[in-house]
Amino acid sequence: MTELKETLIVIIEKLKSLSDPKAAEGMARYGINTKTAYGVSIPNLRKIAKNSGKNHALARELWHSGIHEARILASMIDEPALVTAEQMNLWVEDFDSWDICDQCCNNLFYKTPFAYQKAFEWSSGKSEFVKRAGFVMIAVLAVHDKRSGDDKFEKCLPVIKRESADDRVYVKKAVNWALRQIGKRSMSLNKKAVDTANEILKINSKTTKWIASDAIRELSDRKIQERLIKRELNVIKRN
Repeated sequence: MTELKETLIVIIEKLKSLSDPKAAEGMARYGINTKTAYGVSIPNLRKIAKNSGKNHALARELWHSGIHEARILASMIDEPALVTAEQMNLWVEDFDSWDICDQCCNNLFYKTPFAYQKAFEWSSGKSEFVKRAGFVMIAVLAVHDKRSGDDKFEKCLPVIKRESADDRVYVKKAVNWALRQIGKRSMSLNKKAVDTANEILKINSKTTKWIASDAIRELSDRKIQERLIKRELNVIKRN
């Protein structure tokens, strides 16, 4: 038996030892697919990931196990520089729950060179979780990509508007999330995001009304506005 296989067996046994049926029941109440879940908490998964270290080959084996928590763990230990566009497509097609989708995007996918490319590709996907992944990627990039200018995110706004009538729950929540996060990057993007939300309101459906109204409410909040103004002033002072 190879060292890789031995490590895989040890980790899966560790996951089994941490299993909590009651936690799995709680996950199910939050809409998580628990068919292959043990009910292991995210903090425990992070501890295992820290002890395991980054390992691309192990991440691949964990993903192929099909175990819910093993797949989340795979996203924590994989090496972004070694992840290919093909791997991202294969993994996203396996998504069967919103939490795996979000964990993969937050822990791994946004750090790859293909992040923006996949965000746009997946945003028009047919599968609910593939499409969700596209918009979660936009939201996560809006938070973490500090180097890119506003122009990259302006290009996302027409995509958000285009897909805003999709009434599937995990899609519409991600579309809303992406719109709100873009609007919290800068004063300029805040205005453009609110303008986009007002355009979405004109589509006149229950879904678009919720997406747009919720975004406008948050992006117009006094605390958000004050934070953005303070950020702009700090940028001016630094320059």
